[in-house]
Amino acid sequence: MQRRKFIQNVSLLTAATTLPAVGHTISIEKKSKFSVAFISDIHIKPSAEAEAGMKKALRNINQLKKQPDFIINGGDCVMDALAVDREKTKTQWDLFNSIMKAENKLPVKYALGNHDIWAWQLKDAVKTDPLYGKGWWLQQTGYAKTYYSYTHNDWHFIVLDSVQENNGGYIALLDEPQFAWLENELNNHKEKFICIVSHIPIMSFCSAMFFKDMLPNGDWKLSRALLHTDARKIKDLFKKHPNIKTCLSGHIHLQDELTYLGIKYYCNGAVSGNWWGGAFQDFAPAYALFDFHSDGTVERKIVEY
Repeated sequence: MQRRKFIQNVSLLTAATTLPAVGHTISIEKKSKFSVAFISDIHIKPSAEAEAGMKKALRNINQLKKQPDFIINGGDCVMDALAVDREKTKTQWDLFNSIMKAENKLPVKYALGNHDIWAWQLKDAVKTDPLYGKGWWLQQTGYAKTYYSYTHNDWHFIVLDSVQENNGGYIALLDEPQFAWLENELNNHKEKFICIVSHIPIMSFCSAMFFKDMLPNGDWKLSRALLHTDARKIKDLFKKHPNIKTCLSGHIHLQDELTYLGIKYYCNGAVSGNWWGGAFQDFAPAYALFDFHSDGTVERKIVEY
């Protein structure tokens, strides 16, 4: 009995020396390596609401106490270039650029949105025009290609082109040259954490559930224009690269967050909300703030500016 009591006392003493004192907690502080503002679906047009809204969003970001290292623009800068003529497209881009120049001082990285593409749905389009299709966006951004990558601290960012022409419309997928390029990028940056940026979501809950006519015959319908049609192929590639930590997108004007096979997929709403008519499907006009940590984790805060 005495030996048993001695062992119990020793066990209690050992536990007491390893537990924190009452009223104190042990925590490991997770320090942010850097932060990024994600703006998407601005859809600027000549109107008082759109111009005031874009200005307010950019002022809000540029006045943050902790300044983001840079802005990611997730696409759809202009209201629409797909089905409008040269003059109207130029008017929209000129307005976008003038507001950016006046209201933003932070570096910006751009992803191509479907509405940034010129004349795919214009009946009298001249397809030999160098600005036709994605040419206008390349001129505006100064990029050589519609997909590219860059490194910032411990993170490597891969910006994809989600939007491919499809019988006068568009379909969400990566063409073969881009997919091969993506494979090469991932193979060459295994020492970095990876963030994938695409205008159209690779994976999203909202894309499948909350648009009109998603139940045409009682079965859920997935639109080729709302979600990557090659998601399985991309998923299989991503499985080979555990350093891929997050995927960021816009396009659907909705917000969701899901984790699949260890990767965080974020859809980040729209600066324009319901195309400058208030909230869209319960989501107010907003942008996202991301903290990228040195341990490979990511945290998001939605800002209804």
